[in-house]
Amino acid sequence: MPSLGKWTRRGLITTGVLATGGLAIGVALRPGHRAPELARFVTSEEEHLVNVWVKIAPDNTITAIVPHSEMGQGAQTALTQMLADEMGARWDDVTFIEAPAIDEYANWALGKGFILGPADIPEALVPTVDGLFLQVAKTMNLQITGGSMSIRSTGVYGMRVAGAAAREVLVEAAANAWGVPPGEIVAKNSELIHEATRNRSEFAGFAEAAAQIAPSSSPRLKTPEEFTIMGKHVERLDIPAKVDGTAMFGIDAVVPEMKHAAILGAPVFGAVVVSMDTDAAIKQPGVLGIVNLGDAIAVVADGYWQAEQALKAVQVEWSQTGNEHLNSDEIFAKFDADIAAAWESGTTTDDVNTGDVVTAMGAADNLVEARYRVPYLAHSCMEPMNATAKVENGRCEVWLGTQNPLGAKHEVAQALEIEPPRVRIHQHFLGGGFGRRATHDVAIQAARIAKEVGVPVKLIWSREEDVRHDRYRPAVASHFKAALDESGQITAWENVFNEKHEPDEAPTIPYAVANQRIHFADSSTHVPFGAWRSVDHSQHGFFTESFVDELAIAADKDPYEYRRDMLSHKPRHLAVLTKAAVEANWGEVLTEGRGRGISLQESFGSIVAQVVDVTVEKGQVKVDRVVCAIDPGFAVSPDGLTAQMESGIIYGLSAALYGDIQIQNGAVVQGNFHDYRSVRLNEAPVIETHIINSHAPWGGAGEPGTPGIAPALANAVYQATGTRVRQLPISNYDFTYRVVEPEEVI
Repeated sequence: MPSLGKWTRRGLITTGVLATGGLAIGVALRPGHRAPELARFVTSEEEHLVNVWVKIAPDNTITAIVPHSEMGQGAQTALTQMLADEMGARWDDVTFIEAPAIDEYANWALGKGFILGPADIPEALVPTVDGLFLQVAKTMNLQITGGSMSIRSTGVYGMRVAGAAAREVLVEAAANAWGVPPGEIVAKNSELIHEATRNRSEFAGFAEAAAQIAPSSSPRLKTPEEFTIMGKHVERLDIPAKVDGTAMFGIDAVVPEMKHAAILGAPVFGAVVVSMDTDAAIKQPGVLGIVNLGDAIAVVADGYWQAEQALKAVQVEWSQTGNEHLNSDEIFAKFDADIAAAWESGTTTDDVNTGDVVTAMGAADNLVEARYRVPYLAHSCMEPMNATAKVENGRCEVWLGTQNPLGAKHEVAQALEIEPPRVRIHQHFLGGGFGRRATHDVAIQAARIAKEVGVPVKLIWSREEDVRHDRYRPAVASHFKAALDESGQITAWENVFNEKHEPDEAPTIPYAVANQRIHFADSSTHVPFGAWRSVDHSQHGFFTESFVDELAIAADKDPYEYRRDMLSHKPRHLAVLTKAAVEANWGEVLTEGRGRGISLQESFGSIVAQVVDVTVEKGQVKVDRVVCAIDPGFAVSPDGLTAQMESGIIYGLSAALYGDIQIQNGAVVQGNFHDYRSVRLNEAPVIETHIINSHAPWGGAGEPGTPGIAPALANAVYQATGTRVRQLPISNYDFTYRVVEPEEVI
């Protein structure tokens, strides 16, 4: 491909011929010199490509190069569907590889989708806008998989555009060769077809000619009626390797001369090693060395078991942080006090402030108040946290599964004080992420240990280390006050809480309430924060939808009908809520001990309603059935979306029923699955998912299934027992002996 000497209007997508004779098509936001790492994909010296997304091999294999991690969510398959459909490819001809951790694959589309969304950008400005987002993504070392942004950002603004542009240049190349108008050529099943002349060619037949054509920056995208792969069932591309055992996860990495490391972090966050006695540990069989990392110690040995056993023999004195006295009750007391003080002094920060809440409260026929709280939560990925590192001759290689390979590269480089190009990330599948693997503490530790001992090291965290040194979903207290008129309608809504993160809209409500104030107070703790599946929606979904249920009961209204009557201005929300209620047979008379609860939550561009059926017997809550309705705009992969709803529901149920990271003497109490439980197979409910394709802007799937499950469950428990659950987890309640009136549980 000719060198791109300037930033041209048609420079969004560039094409190039592979040394093997195939075609590579990429999204080039700012032309620049090809990085050495791109040689795996594009080997012609004259190419100047940025973000190569798709290549066509001489055998007509079409490979999507996907800048997102695979952690069970199926995003790589769905993104490949989007590209293949726009190209007119046959699914059996398509495969994918994951993009390398280099700046050229910084995820500019995520920022574009998050900030601009479906904004209509003039074609002439597309390269400029995308170029700016690329530079920002590079600066932020952003190659993240999270926020349910894969489909609605990379898919919409990258994969579809690249696929459509590839189709157009292939068609144009064929039209030139056959002497026919491009509009008469169809790209279908990985072939270019001209019916009138009976000319037909595989895509690979015109790869070289297509490489010489500058493609449009805004190719025509297919309409939903034209989709042949999007929205349809396809076999997931990652499943065969996971079934036959050939899939490589981070923990599967094996490097020549590799040793193993076990690690122990400071019990109280922020403490560091004052002194340690290693005499007994270093004498144990197979032990190579003991490394002081400051806030942790690691033992390196021939095998993991040897390292773990020797670690127990190390005697460590940790520094005092001043937090050694703290426990969970004191932390929540601090939250409540800080909220009250900020509220009274007027120093809270507003998220929403509309109408006149004070006047409406004063004129209310009924005032309802409630306080809610949720505990810290760990991520509990099934694959233990791990990384394998090799440091040699001023270079570092790291083998791991991460949600942000580019971020891992730069963080490791910073920790080792070397330049980022001297770090190479070998990315693998992730055995669960949920936000935890967007943090690279384990990769940095592995690299530091490997540098210290001078051999490659595989570091594996024990489950106890994982639970006690996570980056936690915050504990939050949330105080509510609402005014009801004589008909039970909400005339004012006020909510104040602590620990604000993102997204900004998480505490907002979709209902028609004229007077609202939603605000928060600062109340920091020493417990480290980490993004947890659905982020702040996981707390506020429980808070707001539980309180709406309380207001329905106070108004003597049916909880579904109460919500429905406040949604006339939100037709998509109303349709989703109604779909869930109808499919769950809402209004059915339930027998004693059974309950049914409902919730509605919009998050990450998708709207989800859930109805939960429970049975409470001998004080134990059994979740029988969950009916889920979702409007994601459009379900690119219906099977994948359904699986993500099921996954999010089970994850949220685990937290609602059992999740409780407690702090005692400044440290985490829990340590493994026996005291930090997850929902087991025999406890899993029947889950039904109903998809509404409204063709609104496309939303996410990985996270929206989680926020609504806790309130729907708590509302069902209230119907079954009369006990209003205002604190999670539900397992802390005793439903055996008496029914507790709502106002008794604060």
